[in-house]
Order: sequence, then structure tokens, then C-alpha cells
Amino acid sequence: MLDLSHARNQMVDIHLSRRGIRDRNVLQAMREVPREAFVEPGFEEFAYEDGPLPIAEGQTISQPYIVALMIEMAEIGAGDHVLEVGTGSGYAAAVMSRIVERVYTIERHAALAETARQRFRKLGYDNIEVRTGDGTKGWPGAAPFDAILVAAAGPGAPLALQEQLDVAGRLVIPVGDEFDAQRLLKVTRTGAATYTEEDFGGVRFVPLIGEQGWGEPGSDSQIAADLPHRHQRRSSLPQMIAAAAEPLPDFDDPAFGALFDRFADRRVVLLGEASHGTSEFYRARAAITRRLIEKHGFTIVAVEADWPDAAAIDRYVRHRPPRPGAAPPFQRFPTWMWRNTDVATFVDWMREHNERIRISSRRAGFYGLDIYNMGGSIAAVLQYLDRVDPLAARIARERYGCLTPWQNDPATYGRVALTSGYQKCEKAVLEQCRELLSRELDYAQQDGIDFLDATQNARLVASAERYYRTMYYGGAQSWNLRDTHMFETLEHLLQARGPNAKAVVWAHNSHIGDARYTEMGIVRDEVNIGQLCRQRLGDEVGLIGLSTHSGTVAAATDWDGDMEVKLVRPSHNDSYERLCHDSGVSPFLLDFERDDTLRQRLLERRLERFIGVIYRPETELHSHYADASLARQFDAFVWFDETSAVTPLGPEHAGTGLPETYPFGL
Repeated sequence: MLDLSHARNQMVDIHLSRRGIRDRNVLQAMREVPREAFVEPGFEEFAYEDGPLPIAEGQTISQPYIVALMIEMAEIGAGDHVLEVGTGSGYAAAVMSRIVERVYTIERHAALAETARQRFRKLGYDNIEVRTGDGTKGWPGAAPFDAILVAAAGPGAPLALQEQLDVAGRLVIPVGDEFDAQRLLKVTRTGAATYTEEDFGGVRFVPLIGEQGWGEPGSDSQIAADLPHRHQRRSSLPQMIAAAAEPLPDFDDPAFGALFDRFADRRVVLLGEASHGTSEFYRARAAITRRLIEKHGFTIVAVEADWPDAAAIDRYVRHRPPRPGAAPPFQRFPTWMWRNTDVATFVDWMREHNERIRISSRRAGFYGLDIYNMGGSIAAVLQYLDRVDPLAARIARERYGCLTPWQNDPATYGRVALTSGYQKCEKAVLEQCRELLSRELDYAQQDGIDFLDATQNARLVASAERYYRTMYYGGAQSWNLRDTHMFETLEHLLQARGPNAKAVVWAHNSHIGDARYTEMGIVRDEVNIGQLCRQRLGDEVGLIGLSTHSGTVAAATDWDGDMEVKLVRPSHNDSYERLCHDSGVSPFLLDFERDDTLRQRLLERRLERFIGVIYRPETELHSHYADASLARQFDAFVWFDETSAVTPLGPEHAGTGLPETYPFGL
């Protein structure tokens, strides 16, 4: 078995202690119990990421923080007898067994109960007793209990469990149906027939199935018990969203852009997208940006694209001649992200707008924030590996397909597949990347682009090797280094365009939504350009996310794969997207600063969907959802219930510029 003791200690230090778990017995027990022994084969490497993982029978092993929180809430100690309802993998029972005298745990799935029993035996945890049965009825023969912990959400706290508490005993249970917000409750028995209740906030658990819980899925008892709860609670938050939503007109209606005048006083407005292949996101950002340029003096459009490619577009929109012999821009994967009809229409508008601006320094420019040319660097890596080590190339494609902060699907990650051949390629790949960067910087100097001064060039060259080595092996460092440089590029652009310069940024929601309030920052210590802008510029920044419920999207299945038009699955029941869908309003703008009551409700962490250039619907929950606090992540949210894929540019879309195929080289 892998030695994951360092990862285990890091989990306790970062995911538990930093987030407020203080009980020393809980922290010590979680340092001691090997979580990797309780996950499914192949998932061991991900045992200490702070997220749930799938196990057999359609169940999950809860994220470590939730396990620690519930045990701390239960206030267990030496000598206690504890009941757990929902054994699952056995991990929580194992942790508690290191603290208390005896643990009784009930699991309704016989196979899970037996697997847990074997795990306890193998680890020598002999103070745990496992039973298969209906956990909602408790374990009368072993009662009373000092604490009872329930690992599934019921319609309420089962009476049988309350009655099996000792006086001063604590029952910790999530309450609520599987389709709406659940609350984590702590029920304390204060007397023979008296109890107190505390609410510890929103959570998400599988449903508690049993006589005093929900019925079996699809059964008459489940439908009868479940529908009243849904009717009473499910519509409340969507109704609040519907009441606060500001309907959006057609993209070509000037009123669309005018609705965003409230952000015109910001120095930087960052516009997101939930995917890299959705037409409505591009068209909405174009409408907002046109308004900010025309009416409010914004002169910088900075996009999540390679600097050299965007520079070709900038030459076109600012009426500068193309670079002699330059290849057409955006020829590498993912070509459709910027070579699409929506971007071409906006670029032509920028050129027409700038033609009316006589002073060239006041013309709006189009800039790429990825100055390191990440796309070209990855292409160089893959070309080299294809030639010298096809197996390493396959691994690299898997890895680059997962260079996203929301990727939670171990089956697609590829880290475990690293070979000695892959590592031996490192030196040659770094040389190739350095050469590529050097060529691009030479081009920039020849062009005389005022942004790339000598100091900036020296900084880029000095840090190139660290960037490319980090990119080659992936992980949080790669993400952080990239977004930090995107932010620094934006800063240099603002400085170069003068003290009154204002910028619009187009990037994915994962880049522009404040990472501190998402799984990226909380779990992985990742930063992004939205967070860095807020930290540096404060109230001078506006962060606006965009998302959808269903429709189609342009995406690939693997990195460097062909573009496909894929169906977007309807949003998950536990997601912010489902709340917006259930509001019945579309499209709309939701301004979190205008309704404090709604904002408070949307502070609670829920799932949020992230689709990049890769979309894998078959593993969507693990591949494309992550926890977030929406009202902290963004200042506003733009919603389109059903969306469509972008249309990639082809020869039939050739424009009328000079030459005819400029700037996209059709």
C-alpha cells in the first residue's frame, strides 16, 4: 500500500485545523486512521483530498471535514458508547473507535457491512460492532448511547434514535430531502422527554432509508413521505431568485448592455463562463463589453488566450498591419474557443468602433492573458512525446485533460500512470518549451509592443523553467503560477494604457470567480485572477459569473481531441444551477448586492458546474462539479436556462478584411 502518512497529516493540518476543527482527540484519530484503507481500489491516491468519493451500492465516503465536524459536534470522549447509522465504508466508525470505548454501527447494505467488518478486522480495530439492518430504528439492545451520528439525511430526527440517547446524549443528523437544502442538526437530550436542537448549516448527504426515514427509492412510501417536504421547502429559494432576477432582453437590444452600467465605475470587470464552448456566453460578454467600451471608456479587452495569438487580433482591431509571415492565430487545440463566429463578430465590431477613434492610443485593444503560450507549450510536449514515447504521450494527454481546478475524477487523472519514461523526457521537453518561449519573445521585441519592456522579458525568461516544469507535472502549483501570471499581465496592461485605463476580462468562471470561496481555494490552496484582482483592487473590481442548465456545448472528450457538439446534462439537483432553473425565469441578471436576504441564502456552499474545453457527461458529477459559495464567489450572476454550442469558423465564414482571410487565416 502507498505510504500516504504525509498526505494524511497535511489533510489534518490544512482541511481540518485551518477550517476550525479544534478537538484534539478528533485530529489525532484522523492522523491515525488510514483513509486509503476505506476507499475503493484505484482511489487510494485521492483519499486525502477533502471531497467525497464513491463506494459500492451507490453510496459515498464523506469528505474528511464533514466526518471531523460531525464527530466534534457529538462531543465524544473516552469511555463513551456511540451509535453510528450508515456504516458505509467504515471510515467514520474507525475514527470514532480511536476515541471512545465502543462503537455500534448499522448498515442497511449487507455487502457494505461485511466489507467494513473485514477492514476493521485487518486494522485490528476490535471495539467496533457491525450490524445489517434498518438504522432508523437504532440498536435498542445496546442503548442508551452517549452519542448517535447519522450519515444520511432524513425527513427529521427519528424518534427511535432520540429515545435511545442517554440524558445529555447528542444526536448529530442531517435533515432534509435529497433534492433540496439539507441542514446539519445537533439534538441534545436534556431530560426524560425534553430535547434541544441546534442548526449547524447546510450539507448534502444521501437519503436516510428506513421505517423512520425515507422509503426505498421509487416505492409508494418514499413518494408519500417525500412529496410534502419537497412542496414545502424546495420552491422557497427558487422563488426568491425569481423575485430578485432582472430579466435580460435580446443581445442586440441596447437595454441588455445598459443593465450592466452599474459596474461601469469599476476599473476591472471580469466576465465568466461555465464552459468554453457556449454561444450565449460569448454573445452576452460581447454585448456587455460593447456597452462598456462605447459608453464608459473601457479600452482593454483581456481574454483567456495566448498572448501571441491575441496579438494578431489586436493588430486587426487597432488597424495595424499583420506581422509578416506570421501564422494565423488560434490554430492549436482548442481552436473553437476563439476561432468561432461569435468572437469573429465581436472582433469585427471592435475594428469598426476603433475606425471612428482618431487618436490611436484611445482605441480599444484585444489582449491575451496567457503570455506564456501554454497551448503552444502543451502542443510541443505532445509532439515530442508522440515521437519518442507514445505511452508517455498518452499519459500526458490524460494529464493535460485534467489541468482544471474542479477535476475530481481519479479515473481520468493519470498521475498514478507516470512511468520512468515520462520522467526521462522532462529535460528534452523543458528545452523545447524554453526555445518556444524565446522565439515568441523575439517576435514581441521585433514588433515593438510597448507592453513587453526589457524588465518584463527578463522576468519571463528567468521563471520559464519553473513554469514549464510545473506545467509538465501538473497540480495546484501549475494552476497558481498560470493565474498569477494572468493577473500580472493584466496589471502590466493597465499600467501601459495609463492611470485611467479600464479593462474587461473574458475568462472561465473558475478563473474569474474568487477562488477563496470555492473548493479550489478551500481544499486545494489554489488562487485565481478573480481573487487576486479583489485583493489588489478591492471595490474597483466586478466579478460576474455566467451559467446554464442544459443545451449543447462545443467540447472535446480528451485533450487534443476533436471538437464535438455534446448535450449538456440537466443540472444536478444539489447545484446552484438547479435553483436557477427552478426559478422559472430566463435569461436573467442576479445582482447579489441588491438583495441581502437572498445573498445570505446563497452564501451556503452548494455544487456548481464547470465545463472547460473537455466535457465528460458520463462522469459529470465527479468531473465537472465542485463546492462553492456563489454569493461570495461573484458579485453578480447571469443565467441562461438553455444554451447552444458555438459555431467554429471555417472557410465559409471568411470575412472581408484586408486581406480577405485576415485575421483568422480562413
